[in-house]
Amino acid sequence: MTIEGKRQSIPLTEGPNRAAARSYLRGVGYSKEDLHKPIIGIANTWTEIGTCNVHLRDVAEALKEGIREAGGTPMEFNTITISDGITMGTQGMKASLVSREVIADSIELVARGNLFDGLVGIGGCDKNMPGIIMALARLNIPGMMIYGGSIAPGKLNGVDITIQNVFEAIGSHARGTLDDAGLEAVEAAACPGAGACGGQFTANTMAMGAEILGIAPIQLSGVPATAGDKHSATREAGRILMNAVRKNIRPSDIITRTSIENAIAAVAASGGSTNAVLHFLAIAREMGIPLHIDDFDRISDKTPFICDLTPAGKYVAKDYQAAGGSRLLAQRLIERGYAQGSTLTISGRTLAEEAADAVETPGQVVIGSFDKPLKAHGGLVILKGNLAPEGSVMKIAAANKVDHRGPARVFESEDECFEAVQAQRINPGDVLVIRYEGPKGGPGMREMLQVTAAISSNAELSSTVALMTDGRFSGATRGFTAGHVAPEAFVGGPIGLVKEGDIIHFDIPNRTITLEVPEEELAARKAAWSAPEPRYKSGVFAKYVARVTSASEGATTM
Repeated sequence: MTIEGKRQSIPLTEGPNRAAARSYLRGVGYSKEDLHKPIIGIANTWTEIGTCNVHLRDVAEALKEGIREAGGTPMEFNTITISDGITMGTQGMKASLVSREVIADSIELVARGNLFDGLVGIGGCDKNMPGIIMALARLNIPGMMIYGGSIAPGKLNGVDITIQNVFEAIGSHARGTLDDAGLEAVEAAACPGAGACGGQFTANTMAMGAEILGIAPIQLSGVPATAGDKHSATREAGRILMNAVRKNIRPSDIITRTSIENAIAAVAASGGSTNAVLHFLAIAREMGIPLHIDDFDRISDKTPFICDLTPAGKYVAKDYQAAGGSRLLAQRLIERGYAQGSTLTISGRTLAEEAADAVETPGQVVIGSFDKPLKAHGGLVILKGNLAPEGSVMKIAAANKVDHRGPARVFESEDECFEAVQAQRINPGDVLVIRYEGPKGGPGMREMLQVTAAISSNAELSSTVALMTDGRFSGATRGFTAGHVAPEAFVGGPIGLVKEGDIIHFDIPNRTITLEVPEEELAARKAAWSAPEPRYKSGVFAKYVARVTSASEGATTM
């Protein structure tokens, strides 16, 4: 039997011996005719817990309309998600990165079990988008990721604010420079409705990166969550997916070494999140594409930073979309040779063909030009040295210096460090070392936004303190901070050997992070070190610790 676009699902729905399966599905409400069409799985990360994903049922309905109009039969199912912003600063944040693996596994399992002909994953927060793309890579059936869209900025006293302002307000409140009423005003205004965090934080970084990668429909995926054209844009995405199903355009046709490098260049040019390093390493690993942490430094070093987006700049994601969005950024990158336009996208067109349709809003100031970049180099650097033999990741888009040497202040967890910052026990020039927060040690590499925001809100510390951790940073993090330090402390990495008062030197031009302690002393400390007991002896965290790789390899459980 040949039905256009129906490949995987024929053994599930066709022939007399499949009558029982069809009967179950007809009981749901599908017609006889529906079941003879291509079956498209819709993996939804909807949840009531947080603004990022609360509206995704509406997004799914628009998507299903487009799929039906184009001759497919959509079947929606749910998977999990964790809100990074809500869990930030708690033990619950350990679940965030772990959820990426569970999302990928669960989508893969449902898709393999139901023999879908195509698949769309709807994401709205930091880890569910890469989780969706990882599942698509494994399945290699025609599929796409669609972004639920960014939240509108909040308004306070006529000024746009984001959730980043709330975290910084917490620091101001702790120091007594903001009263209860002031904190309440920021809290109440920052999140006016549905959508993911508004700046070029991790969610918008990954959404934009997925458009440039080609696995998300460019210009459609980035429409903000509550924009008037969100429904029509998502409906069109459904029609694009059905075209890919008919033409059998698969993730392996789209996700290549070249398209990943294009996406990394876009992250560098836009001042995107350090989490993109973990996620693109993981995506490449799923596709069997060789990609190394040093590739991010190489690409970022040659790609100027041109997008004036918070946290490094002034504007938010809705402004990026209004200025011309990812088509315009792709056009800029291709014109100057920072990206290759020959890569295929989910629409069936090349990235260059999509970029040719860019419409730049006259007078826009969000997506700059490479003739007048904000910085000559991209926003990411990879530091190595005796403290990070496998590497560490630093975002320098908003950093105001390139060198720091200071005494270590050592903390065995994020909580300890945050308490010290709140109690004003940190001095200018200090290097805060937060360890045992890595993939295995945390487990799950908690983000340190609560700490970094408290430092950023303190004028005396924001430009004088450095921070390093084997954990992660939020895309909203500002300041002189190095994360993903590998190997992590839990497996005996050098970060676990640092003592209070040791001198640590960050040297950005030479890409090093150095503990200024004699080698023989480090060897003695290493001999005396012993691994701590795992924090979790059973359950999902214990399973994760048993399988997770180093942050330098994407912290995957493959």
